[in-house]
Amino acid sequence: MKKWLVGGITIVVCISSALYIWLGQEMKRGTQPVADGSAQYAIVLGAKVKPGGILSLSLKNRLEETVAYLNEYPHVKVIVSGGQGADEDRTEASAMFSYLQEKGIDPARILVEEQSTSTYENLLFSKELLPEGTKHITIVSNDFHLQRAKYLANKLQLEADVVVAKTPKSVEAKLRIRERAALLKTYIIGH
Repeated sequence: MKKWLVGGITIVVCISSALYIWLGQEMKRGTQPVADGSAQYAIVLGAKVKPGGILSLSLKNRLEETVAYLNEYPHVKVIVSGGQGADEDRTEASAMFSYLQEKGIDPARILVEEQSTSTYENLLFSKELLPEGTKHITIVSNDFHLQRAKYLANKLQLEADVVVAKTPKSVEAKLRIRERAALLKTYIIGH
């Protein structure tokens, strides 16, 4: 009986390890292709906004990359996407809009999507703001998040390149583990 138990545990550990490694490789794939200004619209995916409109480090990193990208490609418009979580005092999109405006981005270049509560909804509701027939977009998010975002964009008939924001070291381990579970769930159920 003990041999069966040891054998079963060994199999579970091996499968779990292989899955963990494979999902890590999938997340790395998300950082390509790098955006080159060929898409007319970029979508910045929302993340936590603390009370008083203080941006989480993850979101601040996304927005810093967005500012640099928009300055490099002045023809690109941006959709800031994110609703209001139960523990947030404003929508993520409104905080992002304020940040970009303060950094000198013309408000006429910024569209605001404030209904979404998930990565899938970020993309679904942002797609509704795109001009009819738009298929090519740029997604801005942290490195760990981009593979799932690209997969979901593809499900919505959008082709995405990416602007990669670094993941803050202070939350990297937690976010990478959580994202593996989210990515696996997305691959299994489709969104």
